[in-house]
Amino acid sequence: MRRLTQITLLVTGYWLLVTVAFANPVSSTELIENAKKYDGQAVSFQGEVVGEIMSRGDFAWINIHDGQNALGIWAKSPLVTPITFTGSYKSTGDIIEAQGIFHRACLEHGGDLDIHADTLMVVKSGQKRVEVFHEGQKKLVLVLIGAVVCLLILRTWLGR
Repeated sequence: MRRLTQITLLVTGYWLLVTVAFANPVSSTELIENAKKYDGQAVSFQGEVVGEIMSRGDFAWINIHDGQNALGIWAKSPLVTPITFTGSYKSTGDIIEAQGIFHRACLEHGGDLDIHADTLMVVKSGQKRVEVFHEGQKKLVLVLIGAVVCLLILRTWLGR
């Protein structure tokens, strides 16, 4: 009977840990529009890492964009080391899930709205973007160059 109680407690504890640790992410719009409600609460936020990782001693700032808005995430530097791609012109950023305490006006960071992350998890790895120069674009560039050359010749000829 004691063994059954231990197993029941273990399974219940695991279930609570999984449901709390992997809560459904809250959208940026929900956080912004209901900032007072979420202030000081543990939240989960997911999106693409955009911009640069800004190291500040033992901590780092990252920005996560969920398709609607971007929020600043403050985390210990080791938490951001798994991030390999940040969103920019040249790459699509890693999709991460940050869990931590939401601040609608963080006193530590000049009154900014932010999340102090306790955990960060890469959900989907980003990748480099390959820019394809299509044949139609090449032709358009050549036509435009030709038009500019013709205009310059015409300007020079009419200028005499």
